[in-house]
Amino acid sequence: MSFISYLVNGISLGSIYAIIALGYTMVYGIAKMLNFAHGDVIMIGCYIVFTMMSGLEMNSLTSILLAIAGCTILGVVIEKIAYKPLRKASPLAVLITAIGVSYLLQNLALIIYGADTKSFSSVVEMEPIKLADGQLTISGVTIVAVVICIVIMIALMTFIKKSKSGQAMLAVSEDKDAAQLMGVNVNKTISMTFAIGSGLAAIAGVLLCSAYPTLTPYTGSMPGIKAFTAAVFGGIGSIPGAFIGGILLGIIEILGRAYISSQLSDAIVFTVLIIVLLVKPTGILGKPIHEKV
Repeated sequence: MSFISYLVNGISLGSIYAIIALGYTMVYGIAKMLNFAHGDVIMIGCYIVFTMMSGLEMNSLTSILLAIAGCTILGVVIEKIAYKPLRKASPLAVLITAIGVSYLLQNLALIIYGADTKSFSSVVEMEPIKLADGQLTISGVTIVAVVICIVIMIALMTFIKKSKSGQAMLAVSEDKDAAQLMGVNVNKTISMTFAIGSGLAAIAGVLLCSAYPTLTPYTGSMPGIKAFTAAVFGGIGSIPGAFIGGILLGIIEILGRAYISSQLSDAIVFTVLIIVLLVKPTGILGKPIHEKV
C-alpha cells in the first residue's frame, strides 16, 4: 500500500510540474524562446495570493483570480520589455536575458517580503478521500491538482486546434515570417502565448504552495528547472509531451526519494533525463527538428 501512496503523491507532484511545463513548452514551441524566468513568475503568483489572503483577508478564489491576472500581465510585460527586442538575437543573448529577469524578480521579492520563510495557507478546502479501509489517503490538493492539470491540457489542445488564435499560434510556430505575410499578427500572438503561460504559472504556484505550504523568494526556482526538464523529457513543444513528462518526473522524484535517497532525488531525476535524451534526443513525443539552410 505504501507504493501506491508514493505513486499517488508522485502523480500529484507531477501534475504541478506538468502545468508549469505547459507554459514552457508553449513559449518555446511558438516563440522559440526558453523563458527561464518562468519559475519566478510562479513565486510572484504565490506572493500575490499570500498578500491577498493574509494581508487583505480576501477569500481564496478572489486571491487566485488576482494572482492569475497579475502573472498574466507580468508575463506580457516581461515579453515586451525583455524578449521582444531580442527576437532576432542569438539564443545565448535570450538565455542571458532570461537569467537576468529571473534574478530581478527574485531580488524584488527579497526587497518587498524579505528572506524569511512565509507560511502559506492552502487554498484547497476539499476533504481527503480514504480508500482501502483508511490505509490509503488521497489529499484534496492531489485530486484538485490532477483534475486541473487534465482540464488545462485538454483546454489548451482544443484552443490551439479549434480557435483562430490557436491556429495563428501554430502558424507562428512553423514560420514567423510566412505567418506575418499571411496576415497573422506575430507580436500579438507571441504576447498571448506569454500571457497564457504566465497565467498557468500562477495556478501551478498556488497548487505547489498548497501541497508544500512554505514560501520564499526562491520557491519557484527548482520547480521551474524541473518543469523545464519535464518539458524536454516529454518533447518540448508538445502539449501532451509536457503532461506526460511532468507526471513521469513527479513519479520518478517521489519514488527515488522514498526508495533510494531523499538527498539524491533531484540527481536521480536529472540522471533519468540524461538517459532518456541519449536514447531519444527529442524527448518522448518530440519531433525531429529540421534546420533550414
